Amino acid sequence: MKGQASSRFIIVAVIASLVGSAIGIQMIRIQNIPAAAEILAQSENYRGFIETIYPERGNIYDAEGNLLAGNEATFEVGLDLASVAQPETIAAVASSVLGLDYAEVLASAQITPGNGNPYYVVLEGFATKEEIVELEKINQEYEDMNVGRNETKPSLRGLIWTAQNKRSYPEGDLASNIIGFYSFLDKTEGKGYFGVEEAYNDLLAGTPKQVFKNYDPVEIPTTETVPPGASLVLTIDRDIQAMTENVLSEAIDWSGAEAGTILVYNPEDGSVLAMATTPRLDPNEYWKYSEIFPNPTPYNRAISKSYEPGSVFKVLTMAAALDAGAVTPETVFHDTGSIMVGGTTITNWNYGAWGDQDMTGCMQHSLNVCLSWIAMQLGADRFYSYLKNFGLDRNTGIDLGGEVHFPLKVPGDNQWYEVDLATNSFGQGISLTPIQMVMAIGSVANEGKMMAPHVVKSMIIDGRQYEVNPVIVGTPLKPETATTLTSMLVTSLEEESSVALVEGYSVAGKTGTAEIPTEFGYTSSVTNTSFVGWGPAEDPKFLVYVWLEKPTISIWGSEVAAPVFSDVVKNLVVLMDIPPDNIRLQSASTTNGE
Repeated sequence: MKGQASSRFIIVAVIASLVGSAIGIQMIRIQNIPAAAEILAQSENYRGFIETIYPERGNIYDAEGNLLAGNEATFEVGLDLASVAQPETIAAVASSVLGLDYAEVLASAQITPGNGNPYYVVLEGFATKEEIVELEKINQEYEDMNVGRNETKPSLRGLIWTAQNKRSYPEGDLASNIIGFYSFLDKTEGKGYFGVEEAYNDLLAGTPKQVFKNYDPVEIPTTETVPPGASLVLTIDRDIQAMTENVLSEAIDWSGAEAGTILVYNPEDGSVLAMATTPRLDPNEYWKYSEIFPNPTPYNRAISKSYEPGSVFKVLTMAAALDAGAVTPETVFHDTGSIMVGGTTITNWNYGAWGDQDMTGCMQHSLNVCLSWIAMQLGADRFYSYLKNFGLDRNTGIDLGGEVHFPLKVPGDNQWYEVDLATNSFGQGISLTPIQMVMAIGSVANEGKMMAPHVVKSMIIDGRQYEVNPVIVGTPLKPETATTLTSMLVTSLEEESSVALVEGYSVAGKTGTAEIPTEFGYTSSVTNTSFVGWGPAEDPKFLVYVWLEKPTISIWGSEVAAPVFSDVVKNLVVLMDIPPDNIRLQSASTTNGE
């Protein structure tokens, strides 16, 4: 009997062990199959939910710390349609407090949620704090109201408001072509468009953080925070930008120009001090973009619209020829009024002949024939090699959204002809943006060194400020070439008594008048007028580029763009605290012990 009992016990034990092992093996198998992982993941949904916390967008400041773009606390007001009890009451209050249309709110409040209809409707995306205080006051009054037995207490149930940040631009349209704008599509989606808002969108936006929120109030963690996005300090000076925009607006008014651009650039480090273009948009009302910028109007002409610059381009042709030794300042050219290149006759702007001219005279009188001859002395290979060294075959890389460039035609291309060497030499048949011209000509003002243009001075990340270092993108010219050409252009302006001159300050510069091509050739009677200049000549601290499109008061850059340059510089030397030549040079002599 004892043996039988012992046997049965062993059998039961073995069976129990086998069953236990099978259960253990099955548990391990279940835990490691994909379906189990899905079940576990789904079970988390019953414990809580994943929420994405978005950082506050970084601020944008000018060089002096003035706020150009920040964030303003606003509220989204909407309807929880499943909770709406009194559509008429909500419509009446929303129309009186928020200024919304009564009928539209009423129609929204009467929507039955589900079956393809929404459960939530936005009534106002950016309600002010004052409006929300008024809504809260009315809501409390309704709740505290005593009514009779047969009366219904008014209710705003279903009307809800949620705090959110709205991008704010306290200076309105000031520097808007540089800043761009931020389009707030909903609480989780937004994007910077144009300018630094686009170029630095990811840095400004910061890094969102996902956190698990438990439904159990006992297990709710402390409030999660996420660092704000990076803030930017621009090279733009608010006062210089405002002055430049005012001068541009006045210039367009008196000249009858269709549009305009003025760039103020520091050739020593590539920083942009001001960039004024038309039209301009108040980024607080970014939804008016398509109205103000109908296609194909660019948001920022300085970087997004190329044009044939005309005679301001002669600065680069002369720089290349001097640098290569193809000519010297003393080289004499006998101008007969025309020259034949590639079977095409090139003439001067006034069809006149100027006789013997040295290179300064060629620039002073802006002789197309002379510059064409200079380009031929230089030769096509060297000429276009210099143009590439000036960066004219590519974007400058300026840190703004929307930069474009027009392809540079060179020998060997299907569309390049021998006459292009001549016409390109005086800025015809070649299309460039103002920022390309500024960067290239900046090398003449900066002892041959070409600096990358930039509008961001520093970045503030996690409370630490990081400076943006100037970048040399090339040295297309020898220092002595730059000095020589600057001196020639100073003499050129002074001898012609140009209206670009600024009393007390030596400036170098060149006018530009460019015909505007049509599909039938250069048949238009309107022009693009330009002027580029820099100073003080012996130690340039600024370069100013002016472009006025299709002025009606005159077709000549010397009469339209040159005086605008003078107006800018007269204000600029005050704002930048640059003393007149006699004081500055005397101070330098004293410092040097002379």
